[in-house]
Amino acid sequence: MKKLDTVPAEAISRARKLRTAIAAYRAEYHERDESSISPEALDSLKHELVLLEQTYPSLVTPDSPTQTVAGTVLPGLKKVTHQVPQWSLDDAFDEAEMRAFDERTKRMLERTLGKAVTPTYVCELKIDGAHVILTYEKGELVLAATRGDGEVGENVTHTVSTIASIPKTLTRPVDLIVEGEIFMSRKGFLALNKEQEKAGKPLFANPRNIVAGSLRQLDAKTAAARPLGAFLYDIEGLSEEMPQTQDTELAYLRALGLPVNPFEKTVGTIEEAIQFWKSWNGTLREKEDYLIDGIVVKVNERAYQTALGHTGKGPRYAIAFKFPAEQVTTVIEDISLQVGRTGVLTPVAHLRPVSVAGTTVARATLHNEDFIREKDIRIGDTVILQKAGDIIPEIVEVLKEFRSGKEKKWTFPVSSPLCGGDGSIERVSGNAAHKCRVAGSFDQRLRMLAHFAGKSALDIEGLGTKTVQLLMEHELVANPDDFFDLTEDELMQLPGFKEKSAQNLVAALENKKRISLDRLLVGLSIPHVGEETARVIAIHFGTLARLGSAPRSEFEDIHGIGNVVTDAIADWFLNPENRSLIERLNGHLSVSPVKKERGTGALEGLSVVITGSFEGFSREEAEAMVRRAGGKPSGSVSKKTGFVVAGEKPGSKLKAAEDLGVPVVDEVEFVRRLGA
Repeated sequence: MKKLDTVPAEAISRARKLRTAIAAYRAEYHERDESSISPEALDSLKHELVLLEQTYPSLVTPDSPTQTVAGTVLPGLKKVTHQVPQWSLDDAFDEAEMRAFDERTKRMLERTLGKAVTPTYVCELKIDGAHVILTYEKGELVLAATRGDGEVGENVTHTVSTIASIPKTLTRPVDLIVEGEIFMSRKGFLALNKEQEKAGKPLFANPRNIVAGSLRQLDAKTAAARPLGAFLYDIEGLSEEMPQTQDTELAYLRALGLPVNPFEKTVGTIEEAIQFWKSWNGTLREKEDYLIDGIVVKVNERAYQTALGHTGKGPRYAIAFKFPAEQVTTVIEDISLQVGRTGVLTPVAHLRPVSVAGTTVARATLHNEDFIREKDIRIGDTVILQKAGDIIPEIVEVLKEFRSGKEKKWTFPVSSPLCGGDGSIERVSGNAAHKCRVAGSFDQRLRMLAHFAGKSALDIEGLGTKTVQLLMEHELVANPDDFFDLTEDELMQLPGFKEKSAQNLVAALENKKRISLDRLLVGLSIPHVGEETARVIAIHFGTLARLGSAPRSEFEDIHGIGNVVTDAIADWFLNPENRSLIERLNGHLSVSPVKKERGTGALEGLSVVITGSFEGFSREEAEAMVRRAGGKPSGSVSKKTGFVVAGEKPGSKLKAAEDLGVPVVDEVEFVRRLGA
């Protein structure tokens, strides 16, 4: 366990703010039946706190939302002390967390029972509504209560009794305490909001709030007028012998005439449970007339449930596997610009990577300058992110209670390399959009990015011009560093991409995270810096940091580097956006220095042009061989060229050599001249 003094100050501060914010949002919902943020966004904040506390256990406090049951009791209703404590389930948000739950369950059972056992699981739909506890005596409904704070709830028998699907009398005269969920139908919710709209009243945010508010009305007529339903799923007290498994428990409740959701499934492995979750995570759940926000997975065997027991918050034998949220929370780490085909510039937020609507994203559109000002969006802000069909999501709200004072305001620049340099950006008159003054900058940017990924630079397989254009058109790439933020999830949503091609491109990008300095310099499209110049500069300076801070006088000592190249390099590194790009690339790439190769002297002083393709080596390898032999590879043929090496499909360079009378050799002769 980590000691408190080993916990970073930022983690301590973040955990404190998360606890405070979550408590405030919980109180808002449970005390006023309101929600200023979506349940999914609140789940995201809670999940972040869980992960922080797992990383630094000393951050856990007794009043942490991860350790307490959400809820409270309103003064207007009678209090009810629960005969059985009420619990909250832990949440899982991905398959890895479900597999961890399975491993944890088996490990604890083996430790408790003294032997390895294999539990089965029951999968039930997680209904998005309000929790209720019903008490029957001799088969008659005598009490309905809310969960409250887990120990004390509210007596809502008068409103629950109006729900048609909840029987007042069971089929047998048993004593029973049973838990379940009250919900509102989708159709009923839409109809109710139409009535609100006609009456000029505010619309309800979601069915869950309406259900909670309906149950807690002093006058039962409000609940009676609303389309409420119920599903029950858990026996907490019974005068007869308790069913010994969860699936027989559900069958028992049905036999008593209680409403039970029909879609549960008993499975033998956690992988089958994950498949059940996948089958409902889509159009299937949209067909039902009630909201489903995940599945609940429970250990089926009651003996195993007893052995596993509870934490201070909930049962160890059950977990809620949530469906991918369309709203989550994350942090803005930077803001850059994206240029469209017409030259319109869009601000893009670079985010702490987060999963939303089933895909991992690292960027979000900020639309325009007015949007940023209206929402007061700053670098470093905690925000609510929404994704509803589009590949790139958007920010819907800033959670300003998380601000520390270190956040940075962002203003639209007047210049950008995207548009060609100084004074190159203008705001469209009468419009919120900014655009490049020079037309055709999308194509210019496309050429630059395609060059960065091309053979002479990083040589990223599968990232040709058409693919780069596709990525730009879907606002996934604007700068070279954006390539390394691409995820398989994002790529698979693009036309022409399947799972395998997405995996291949992500793998190709990963393989290029180790790159030599000269290759990177070529990829940066610094004016007048081609392959040979990049190599000379890389050998001399060794690192990007040293090159970027070098005085002009140092360039004078480099043979072949004149004032034009020196000015171009100096201007490029003076640009703030280029320096920012280097910082971002440093976060992705490991850049290796270039060592001067010791030549054999066989081609000492000769200028050699390589053209076409070869069986035994690539063009880049041939150029390296020329350097090792003391020669200088050149990209063009002149009278000073020593000879041209021509392979298959040599192109115009062969004709230029013939016209100038420059010697031409084939692959075999080239190798012979090298002495190899």
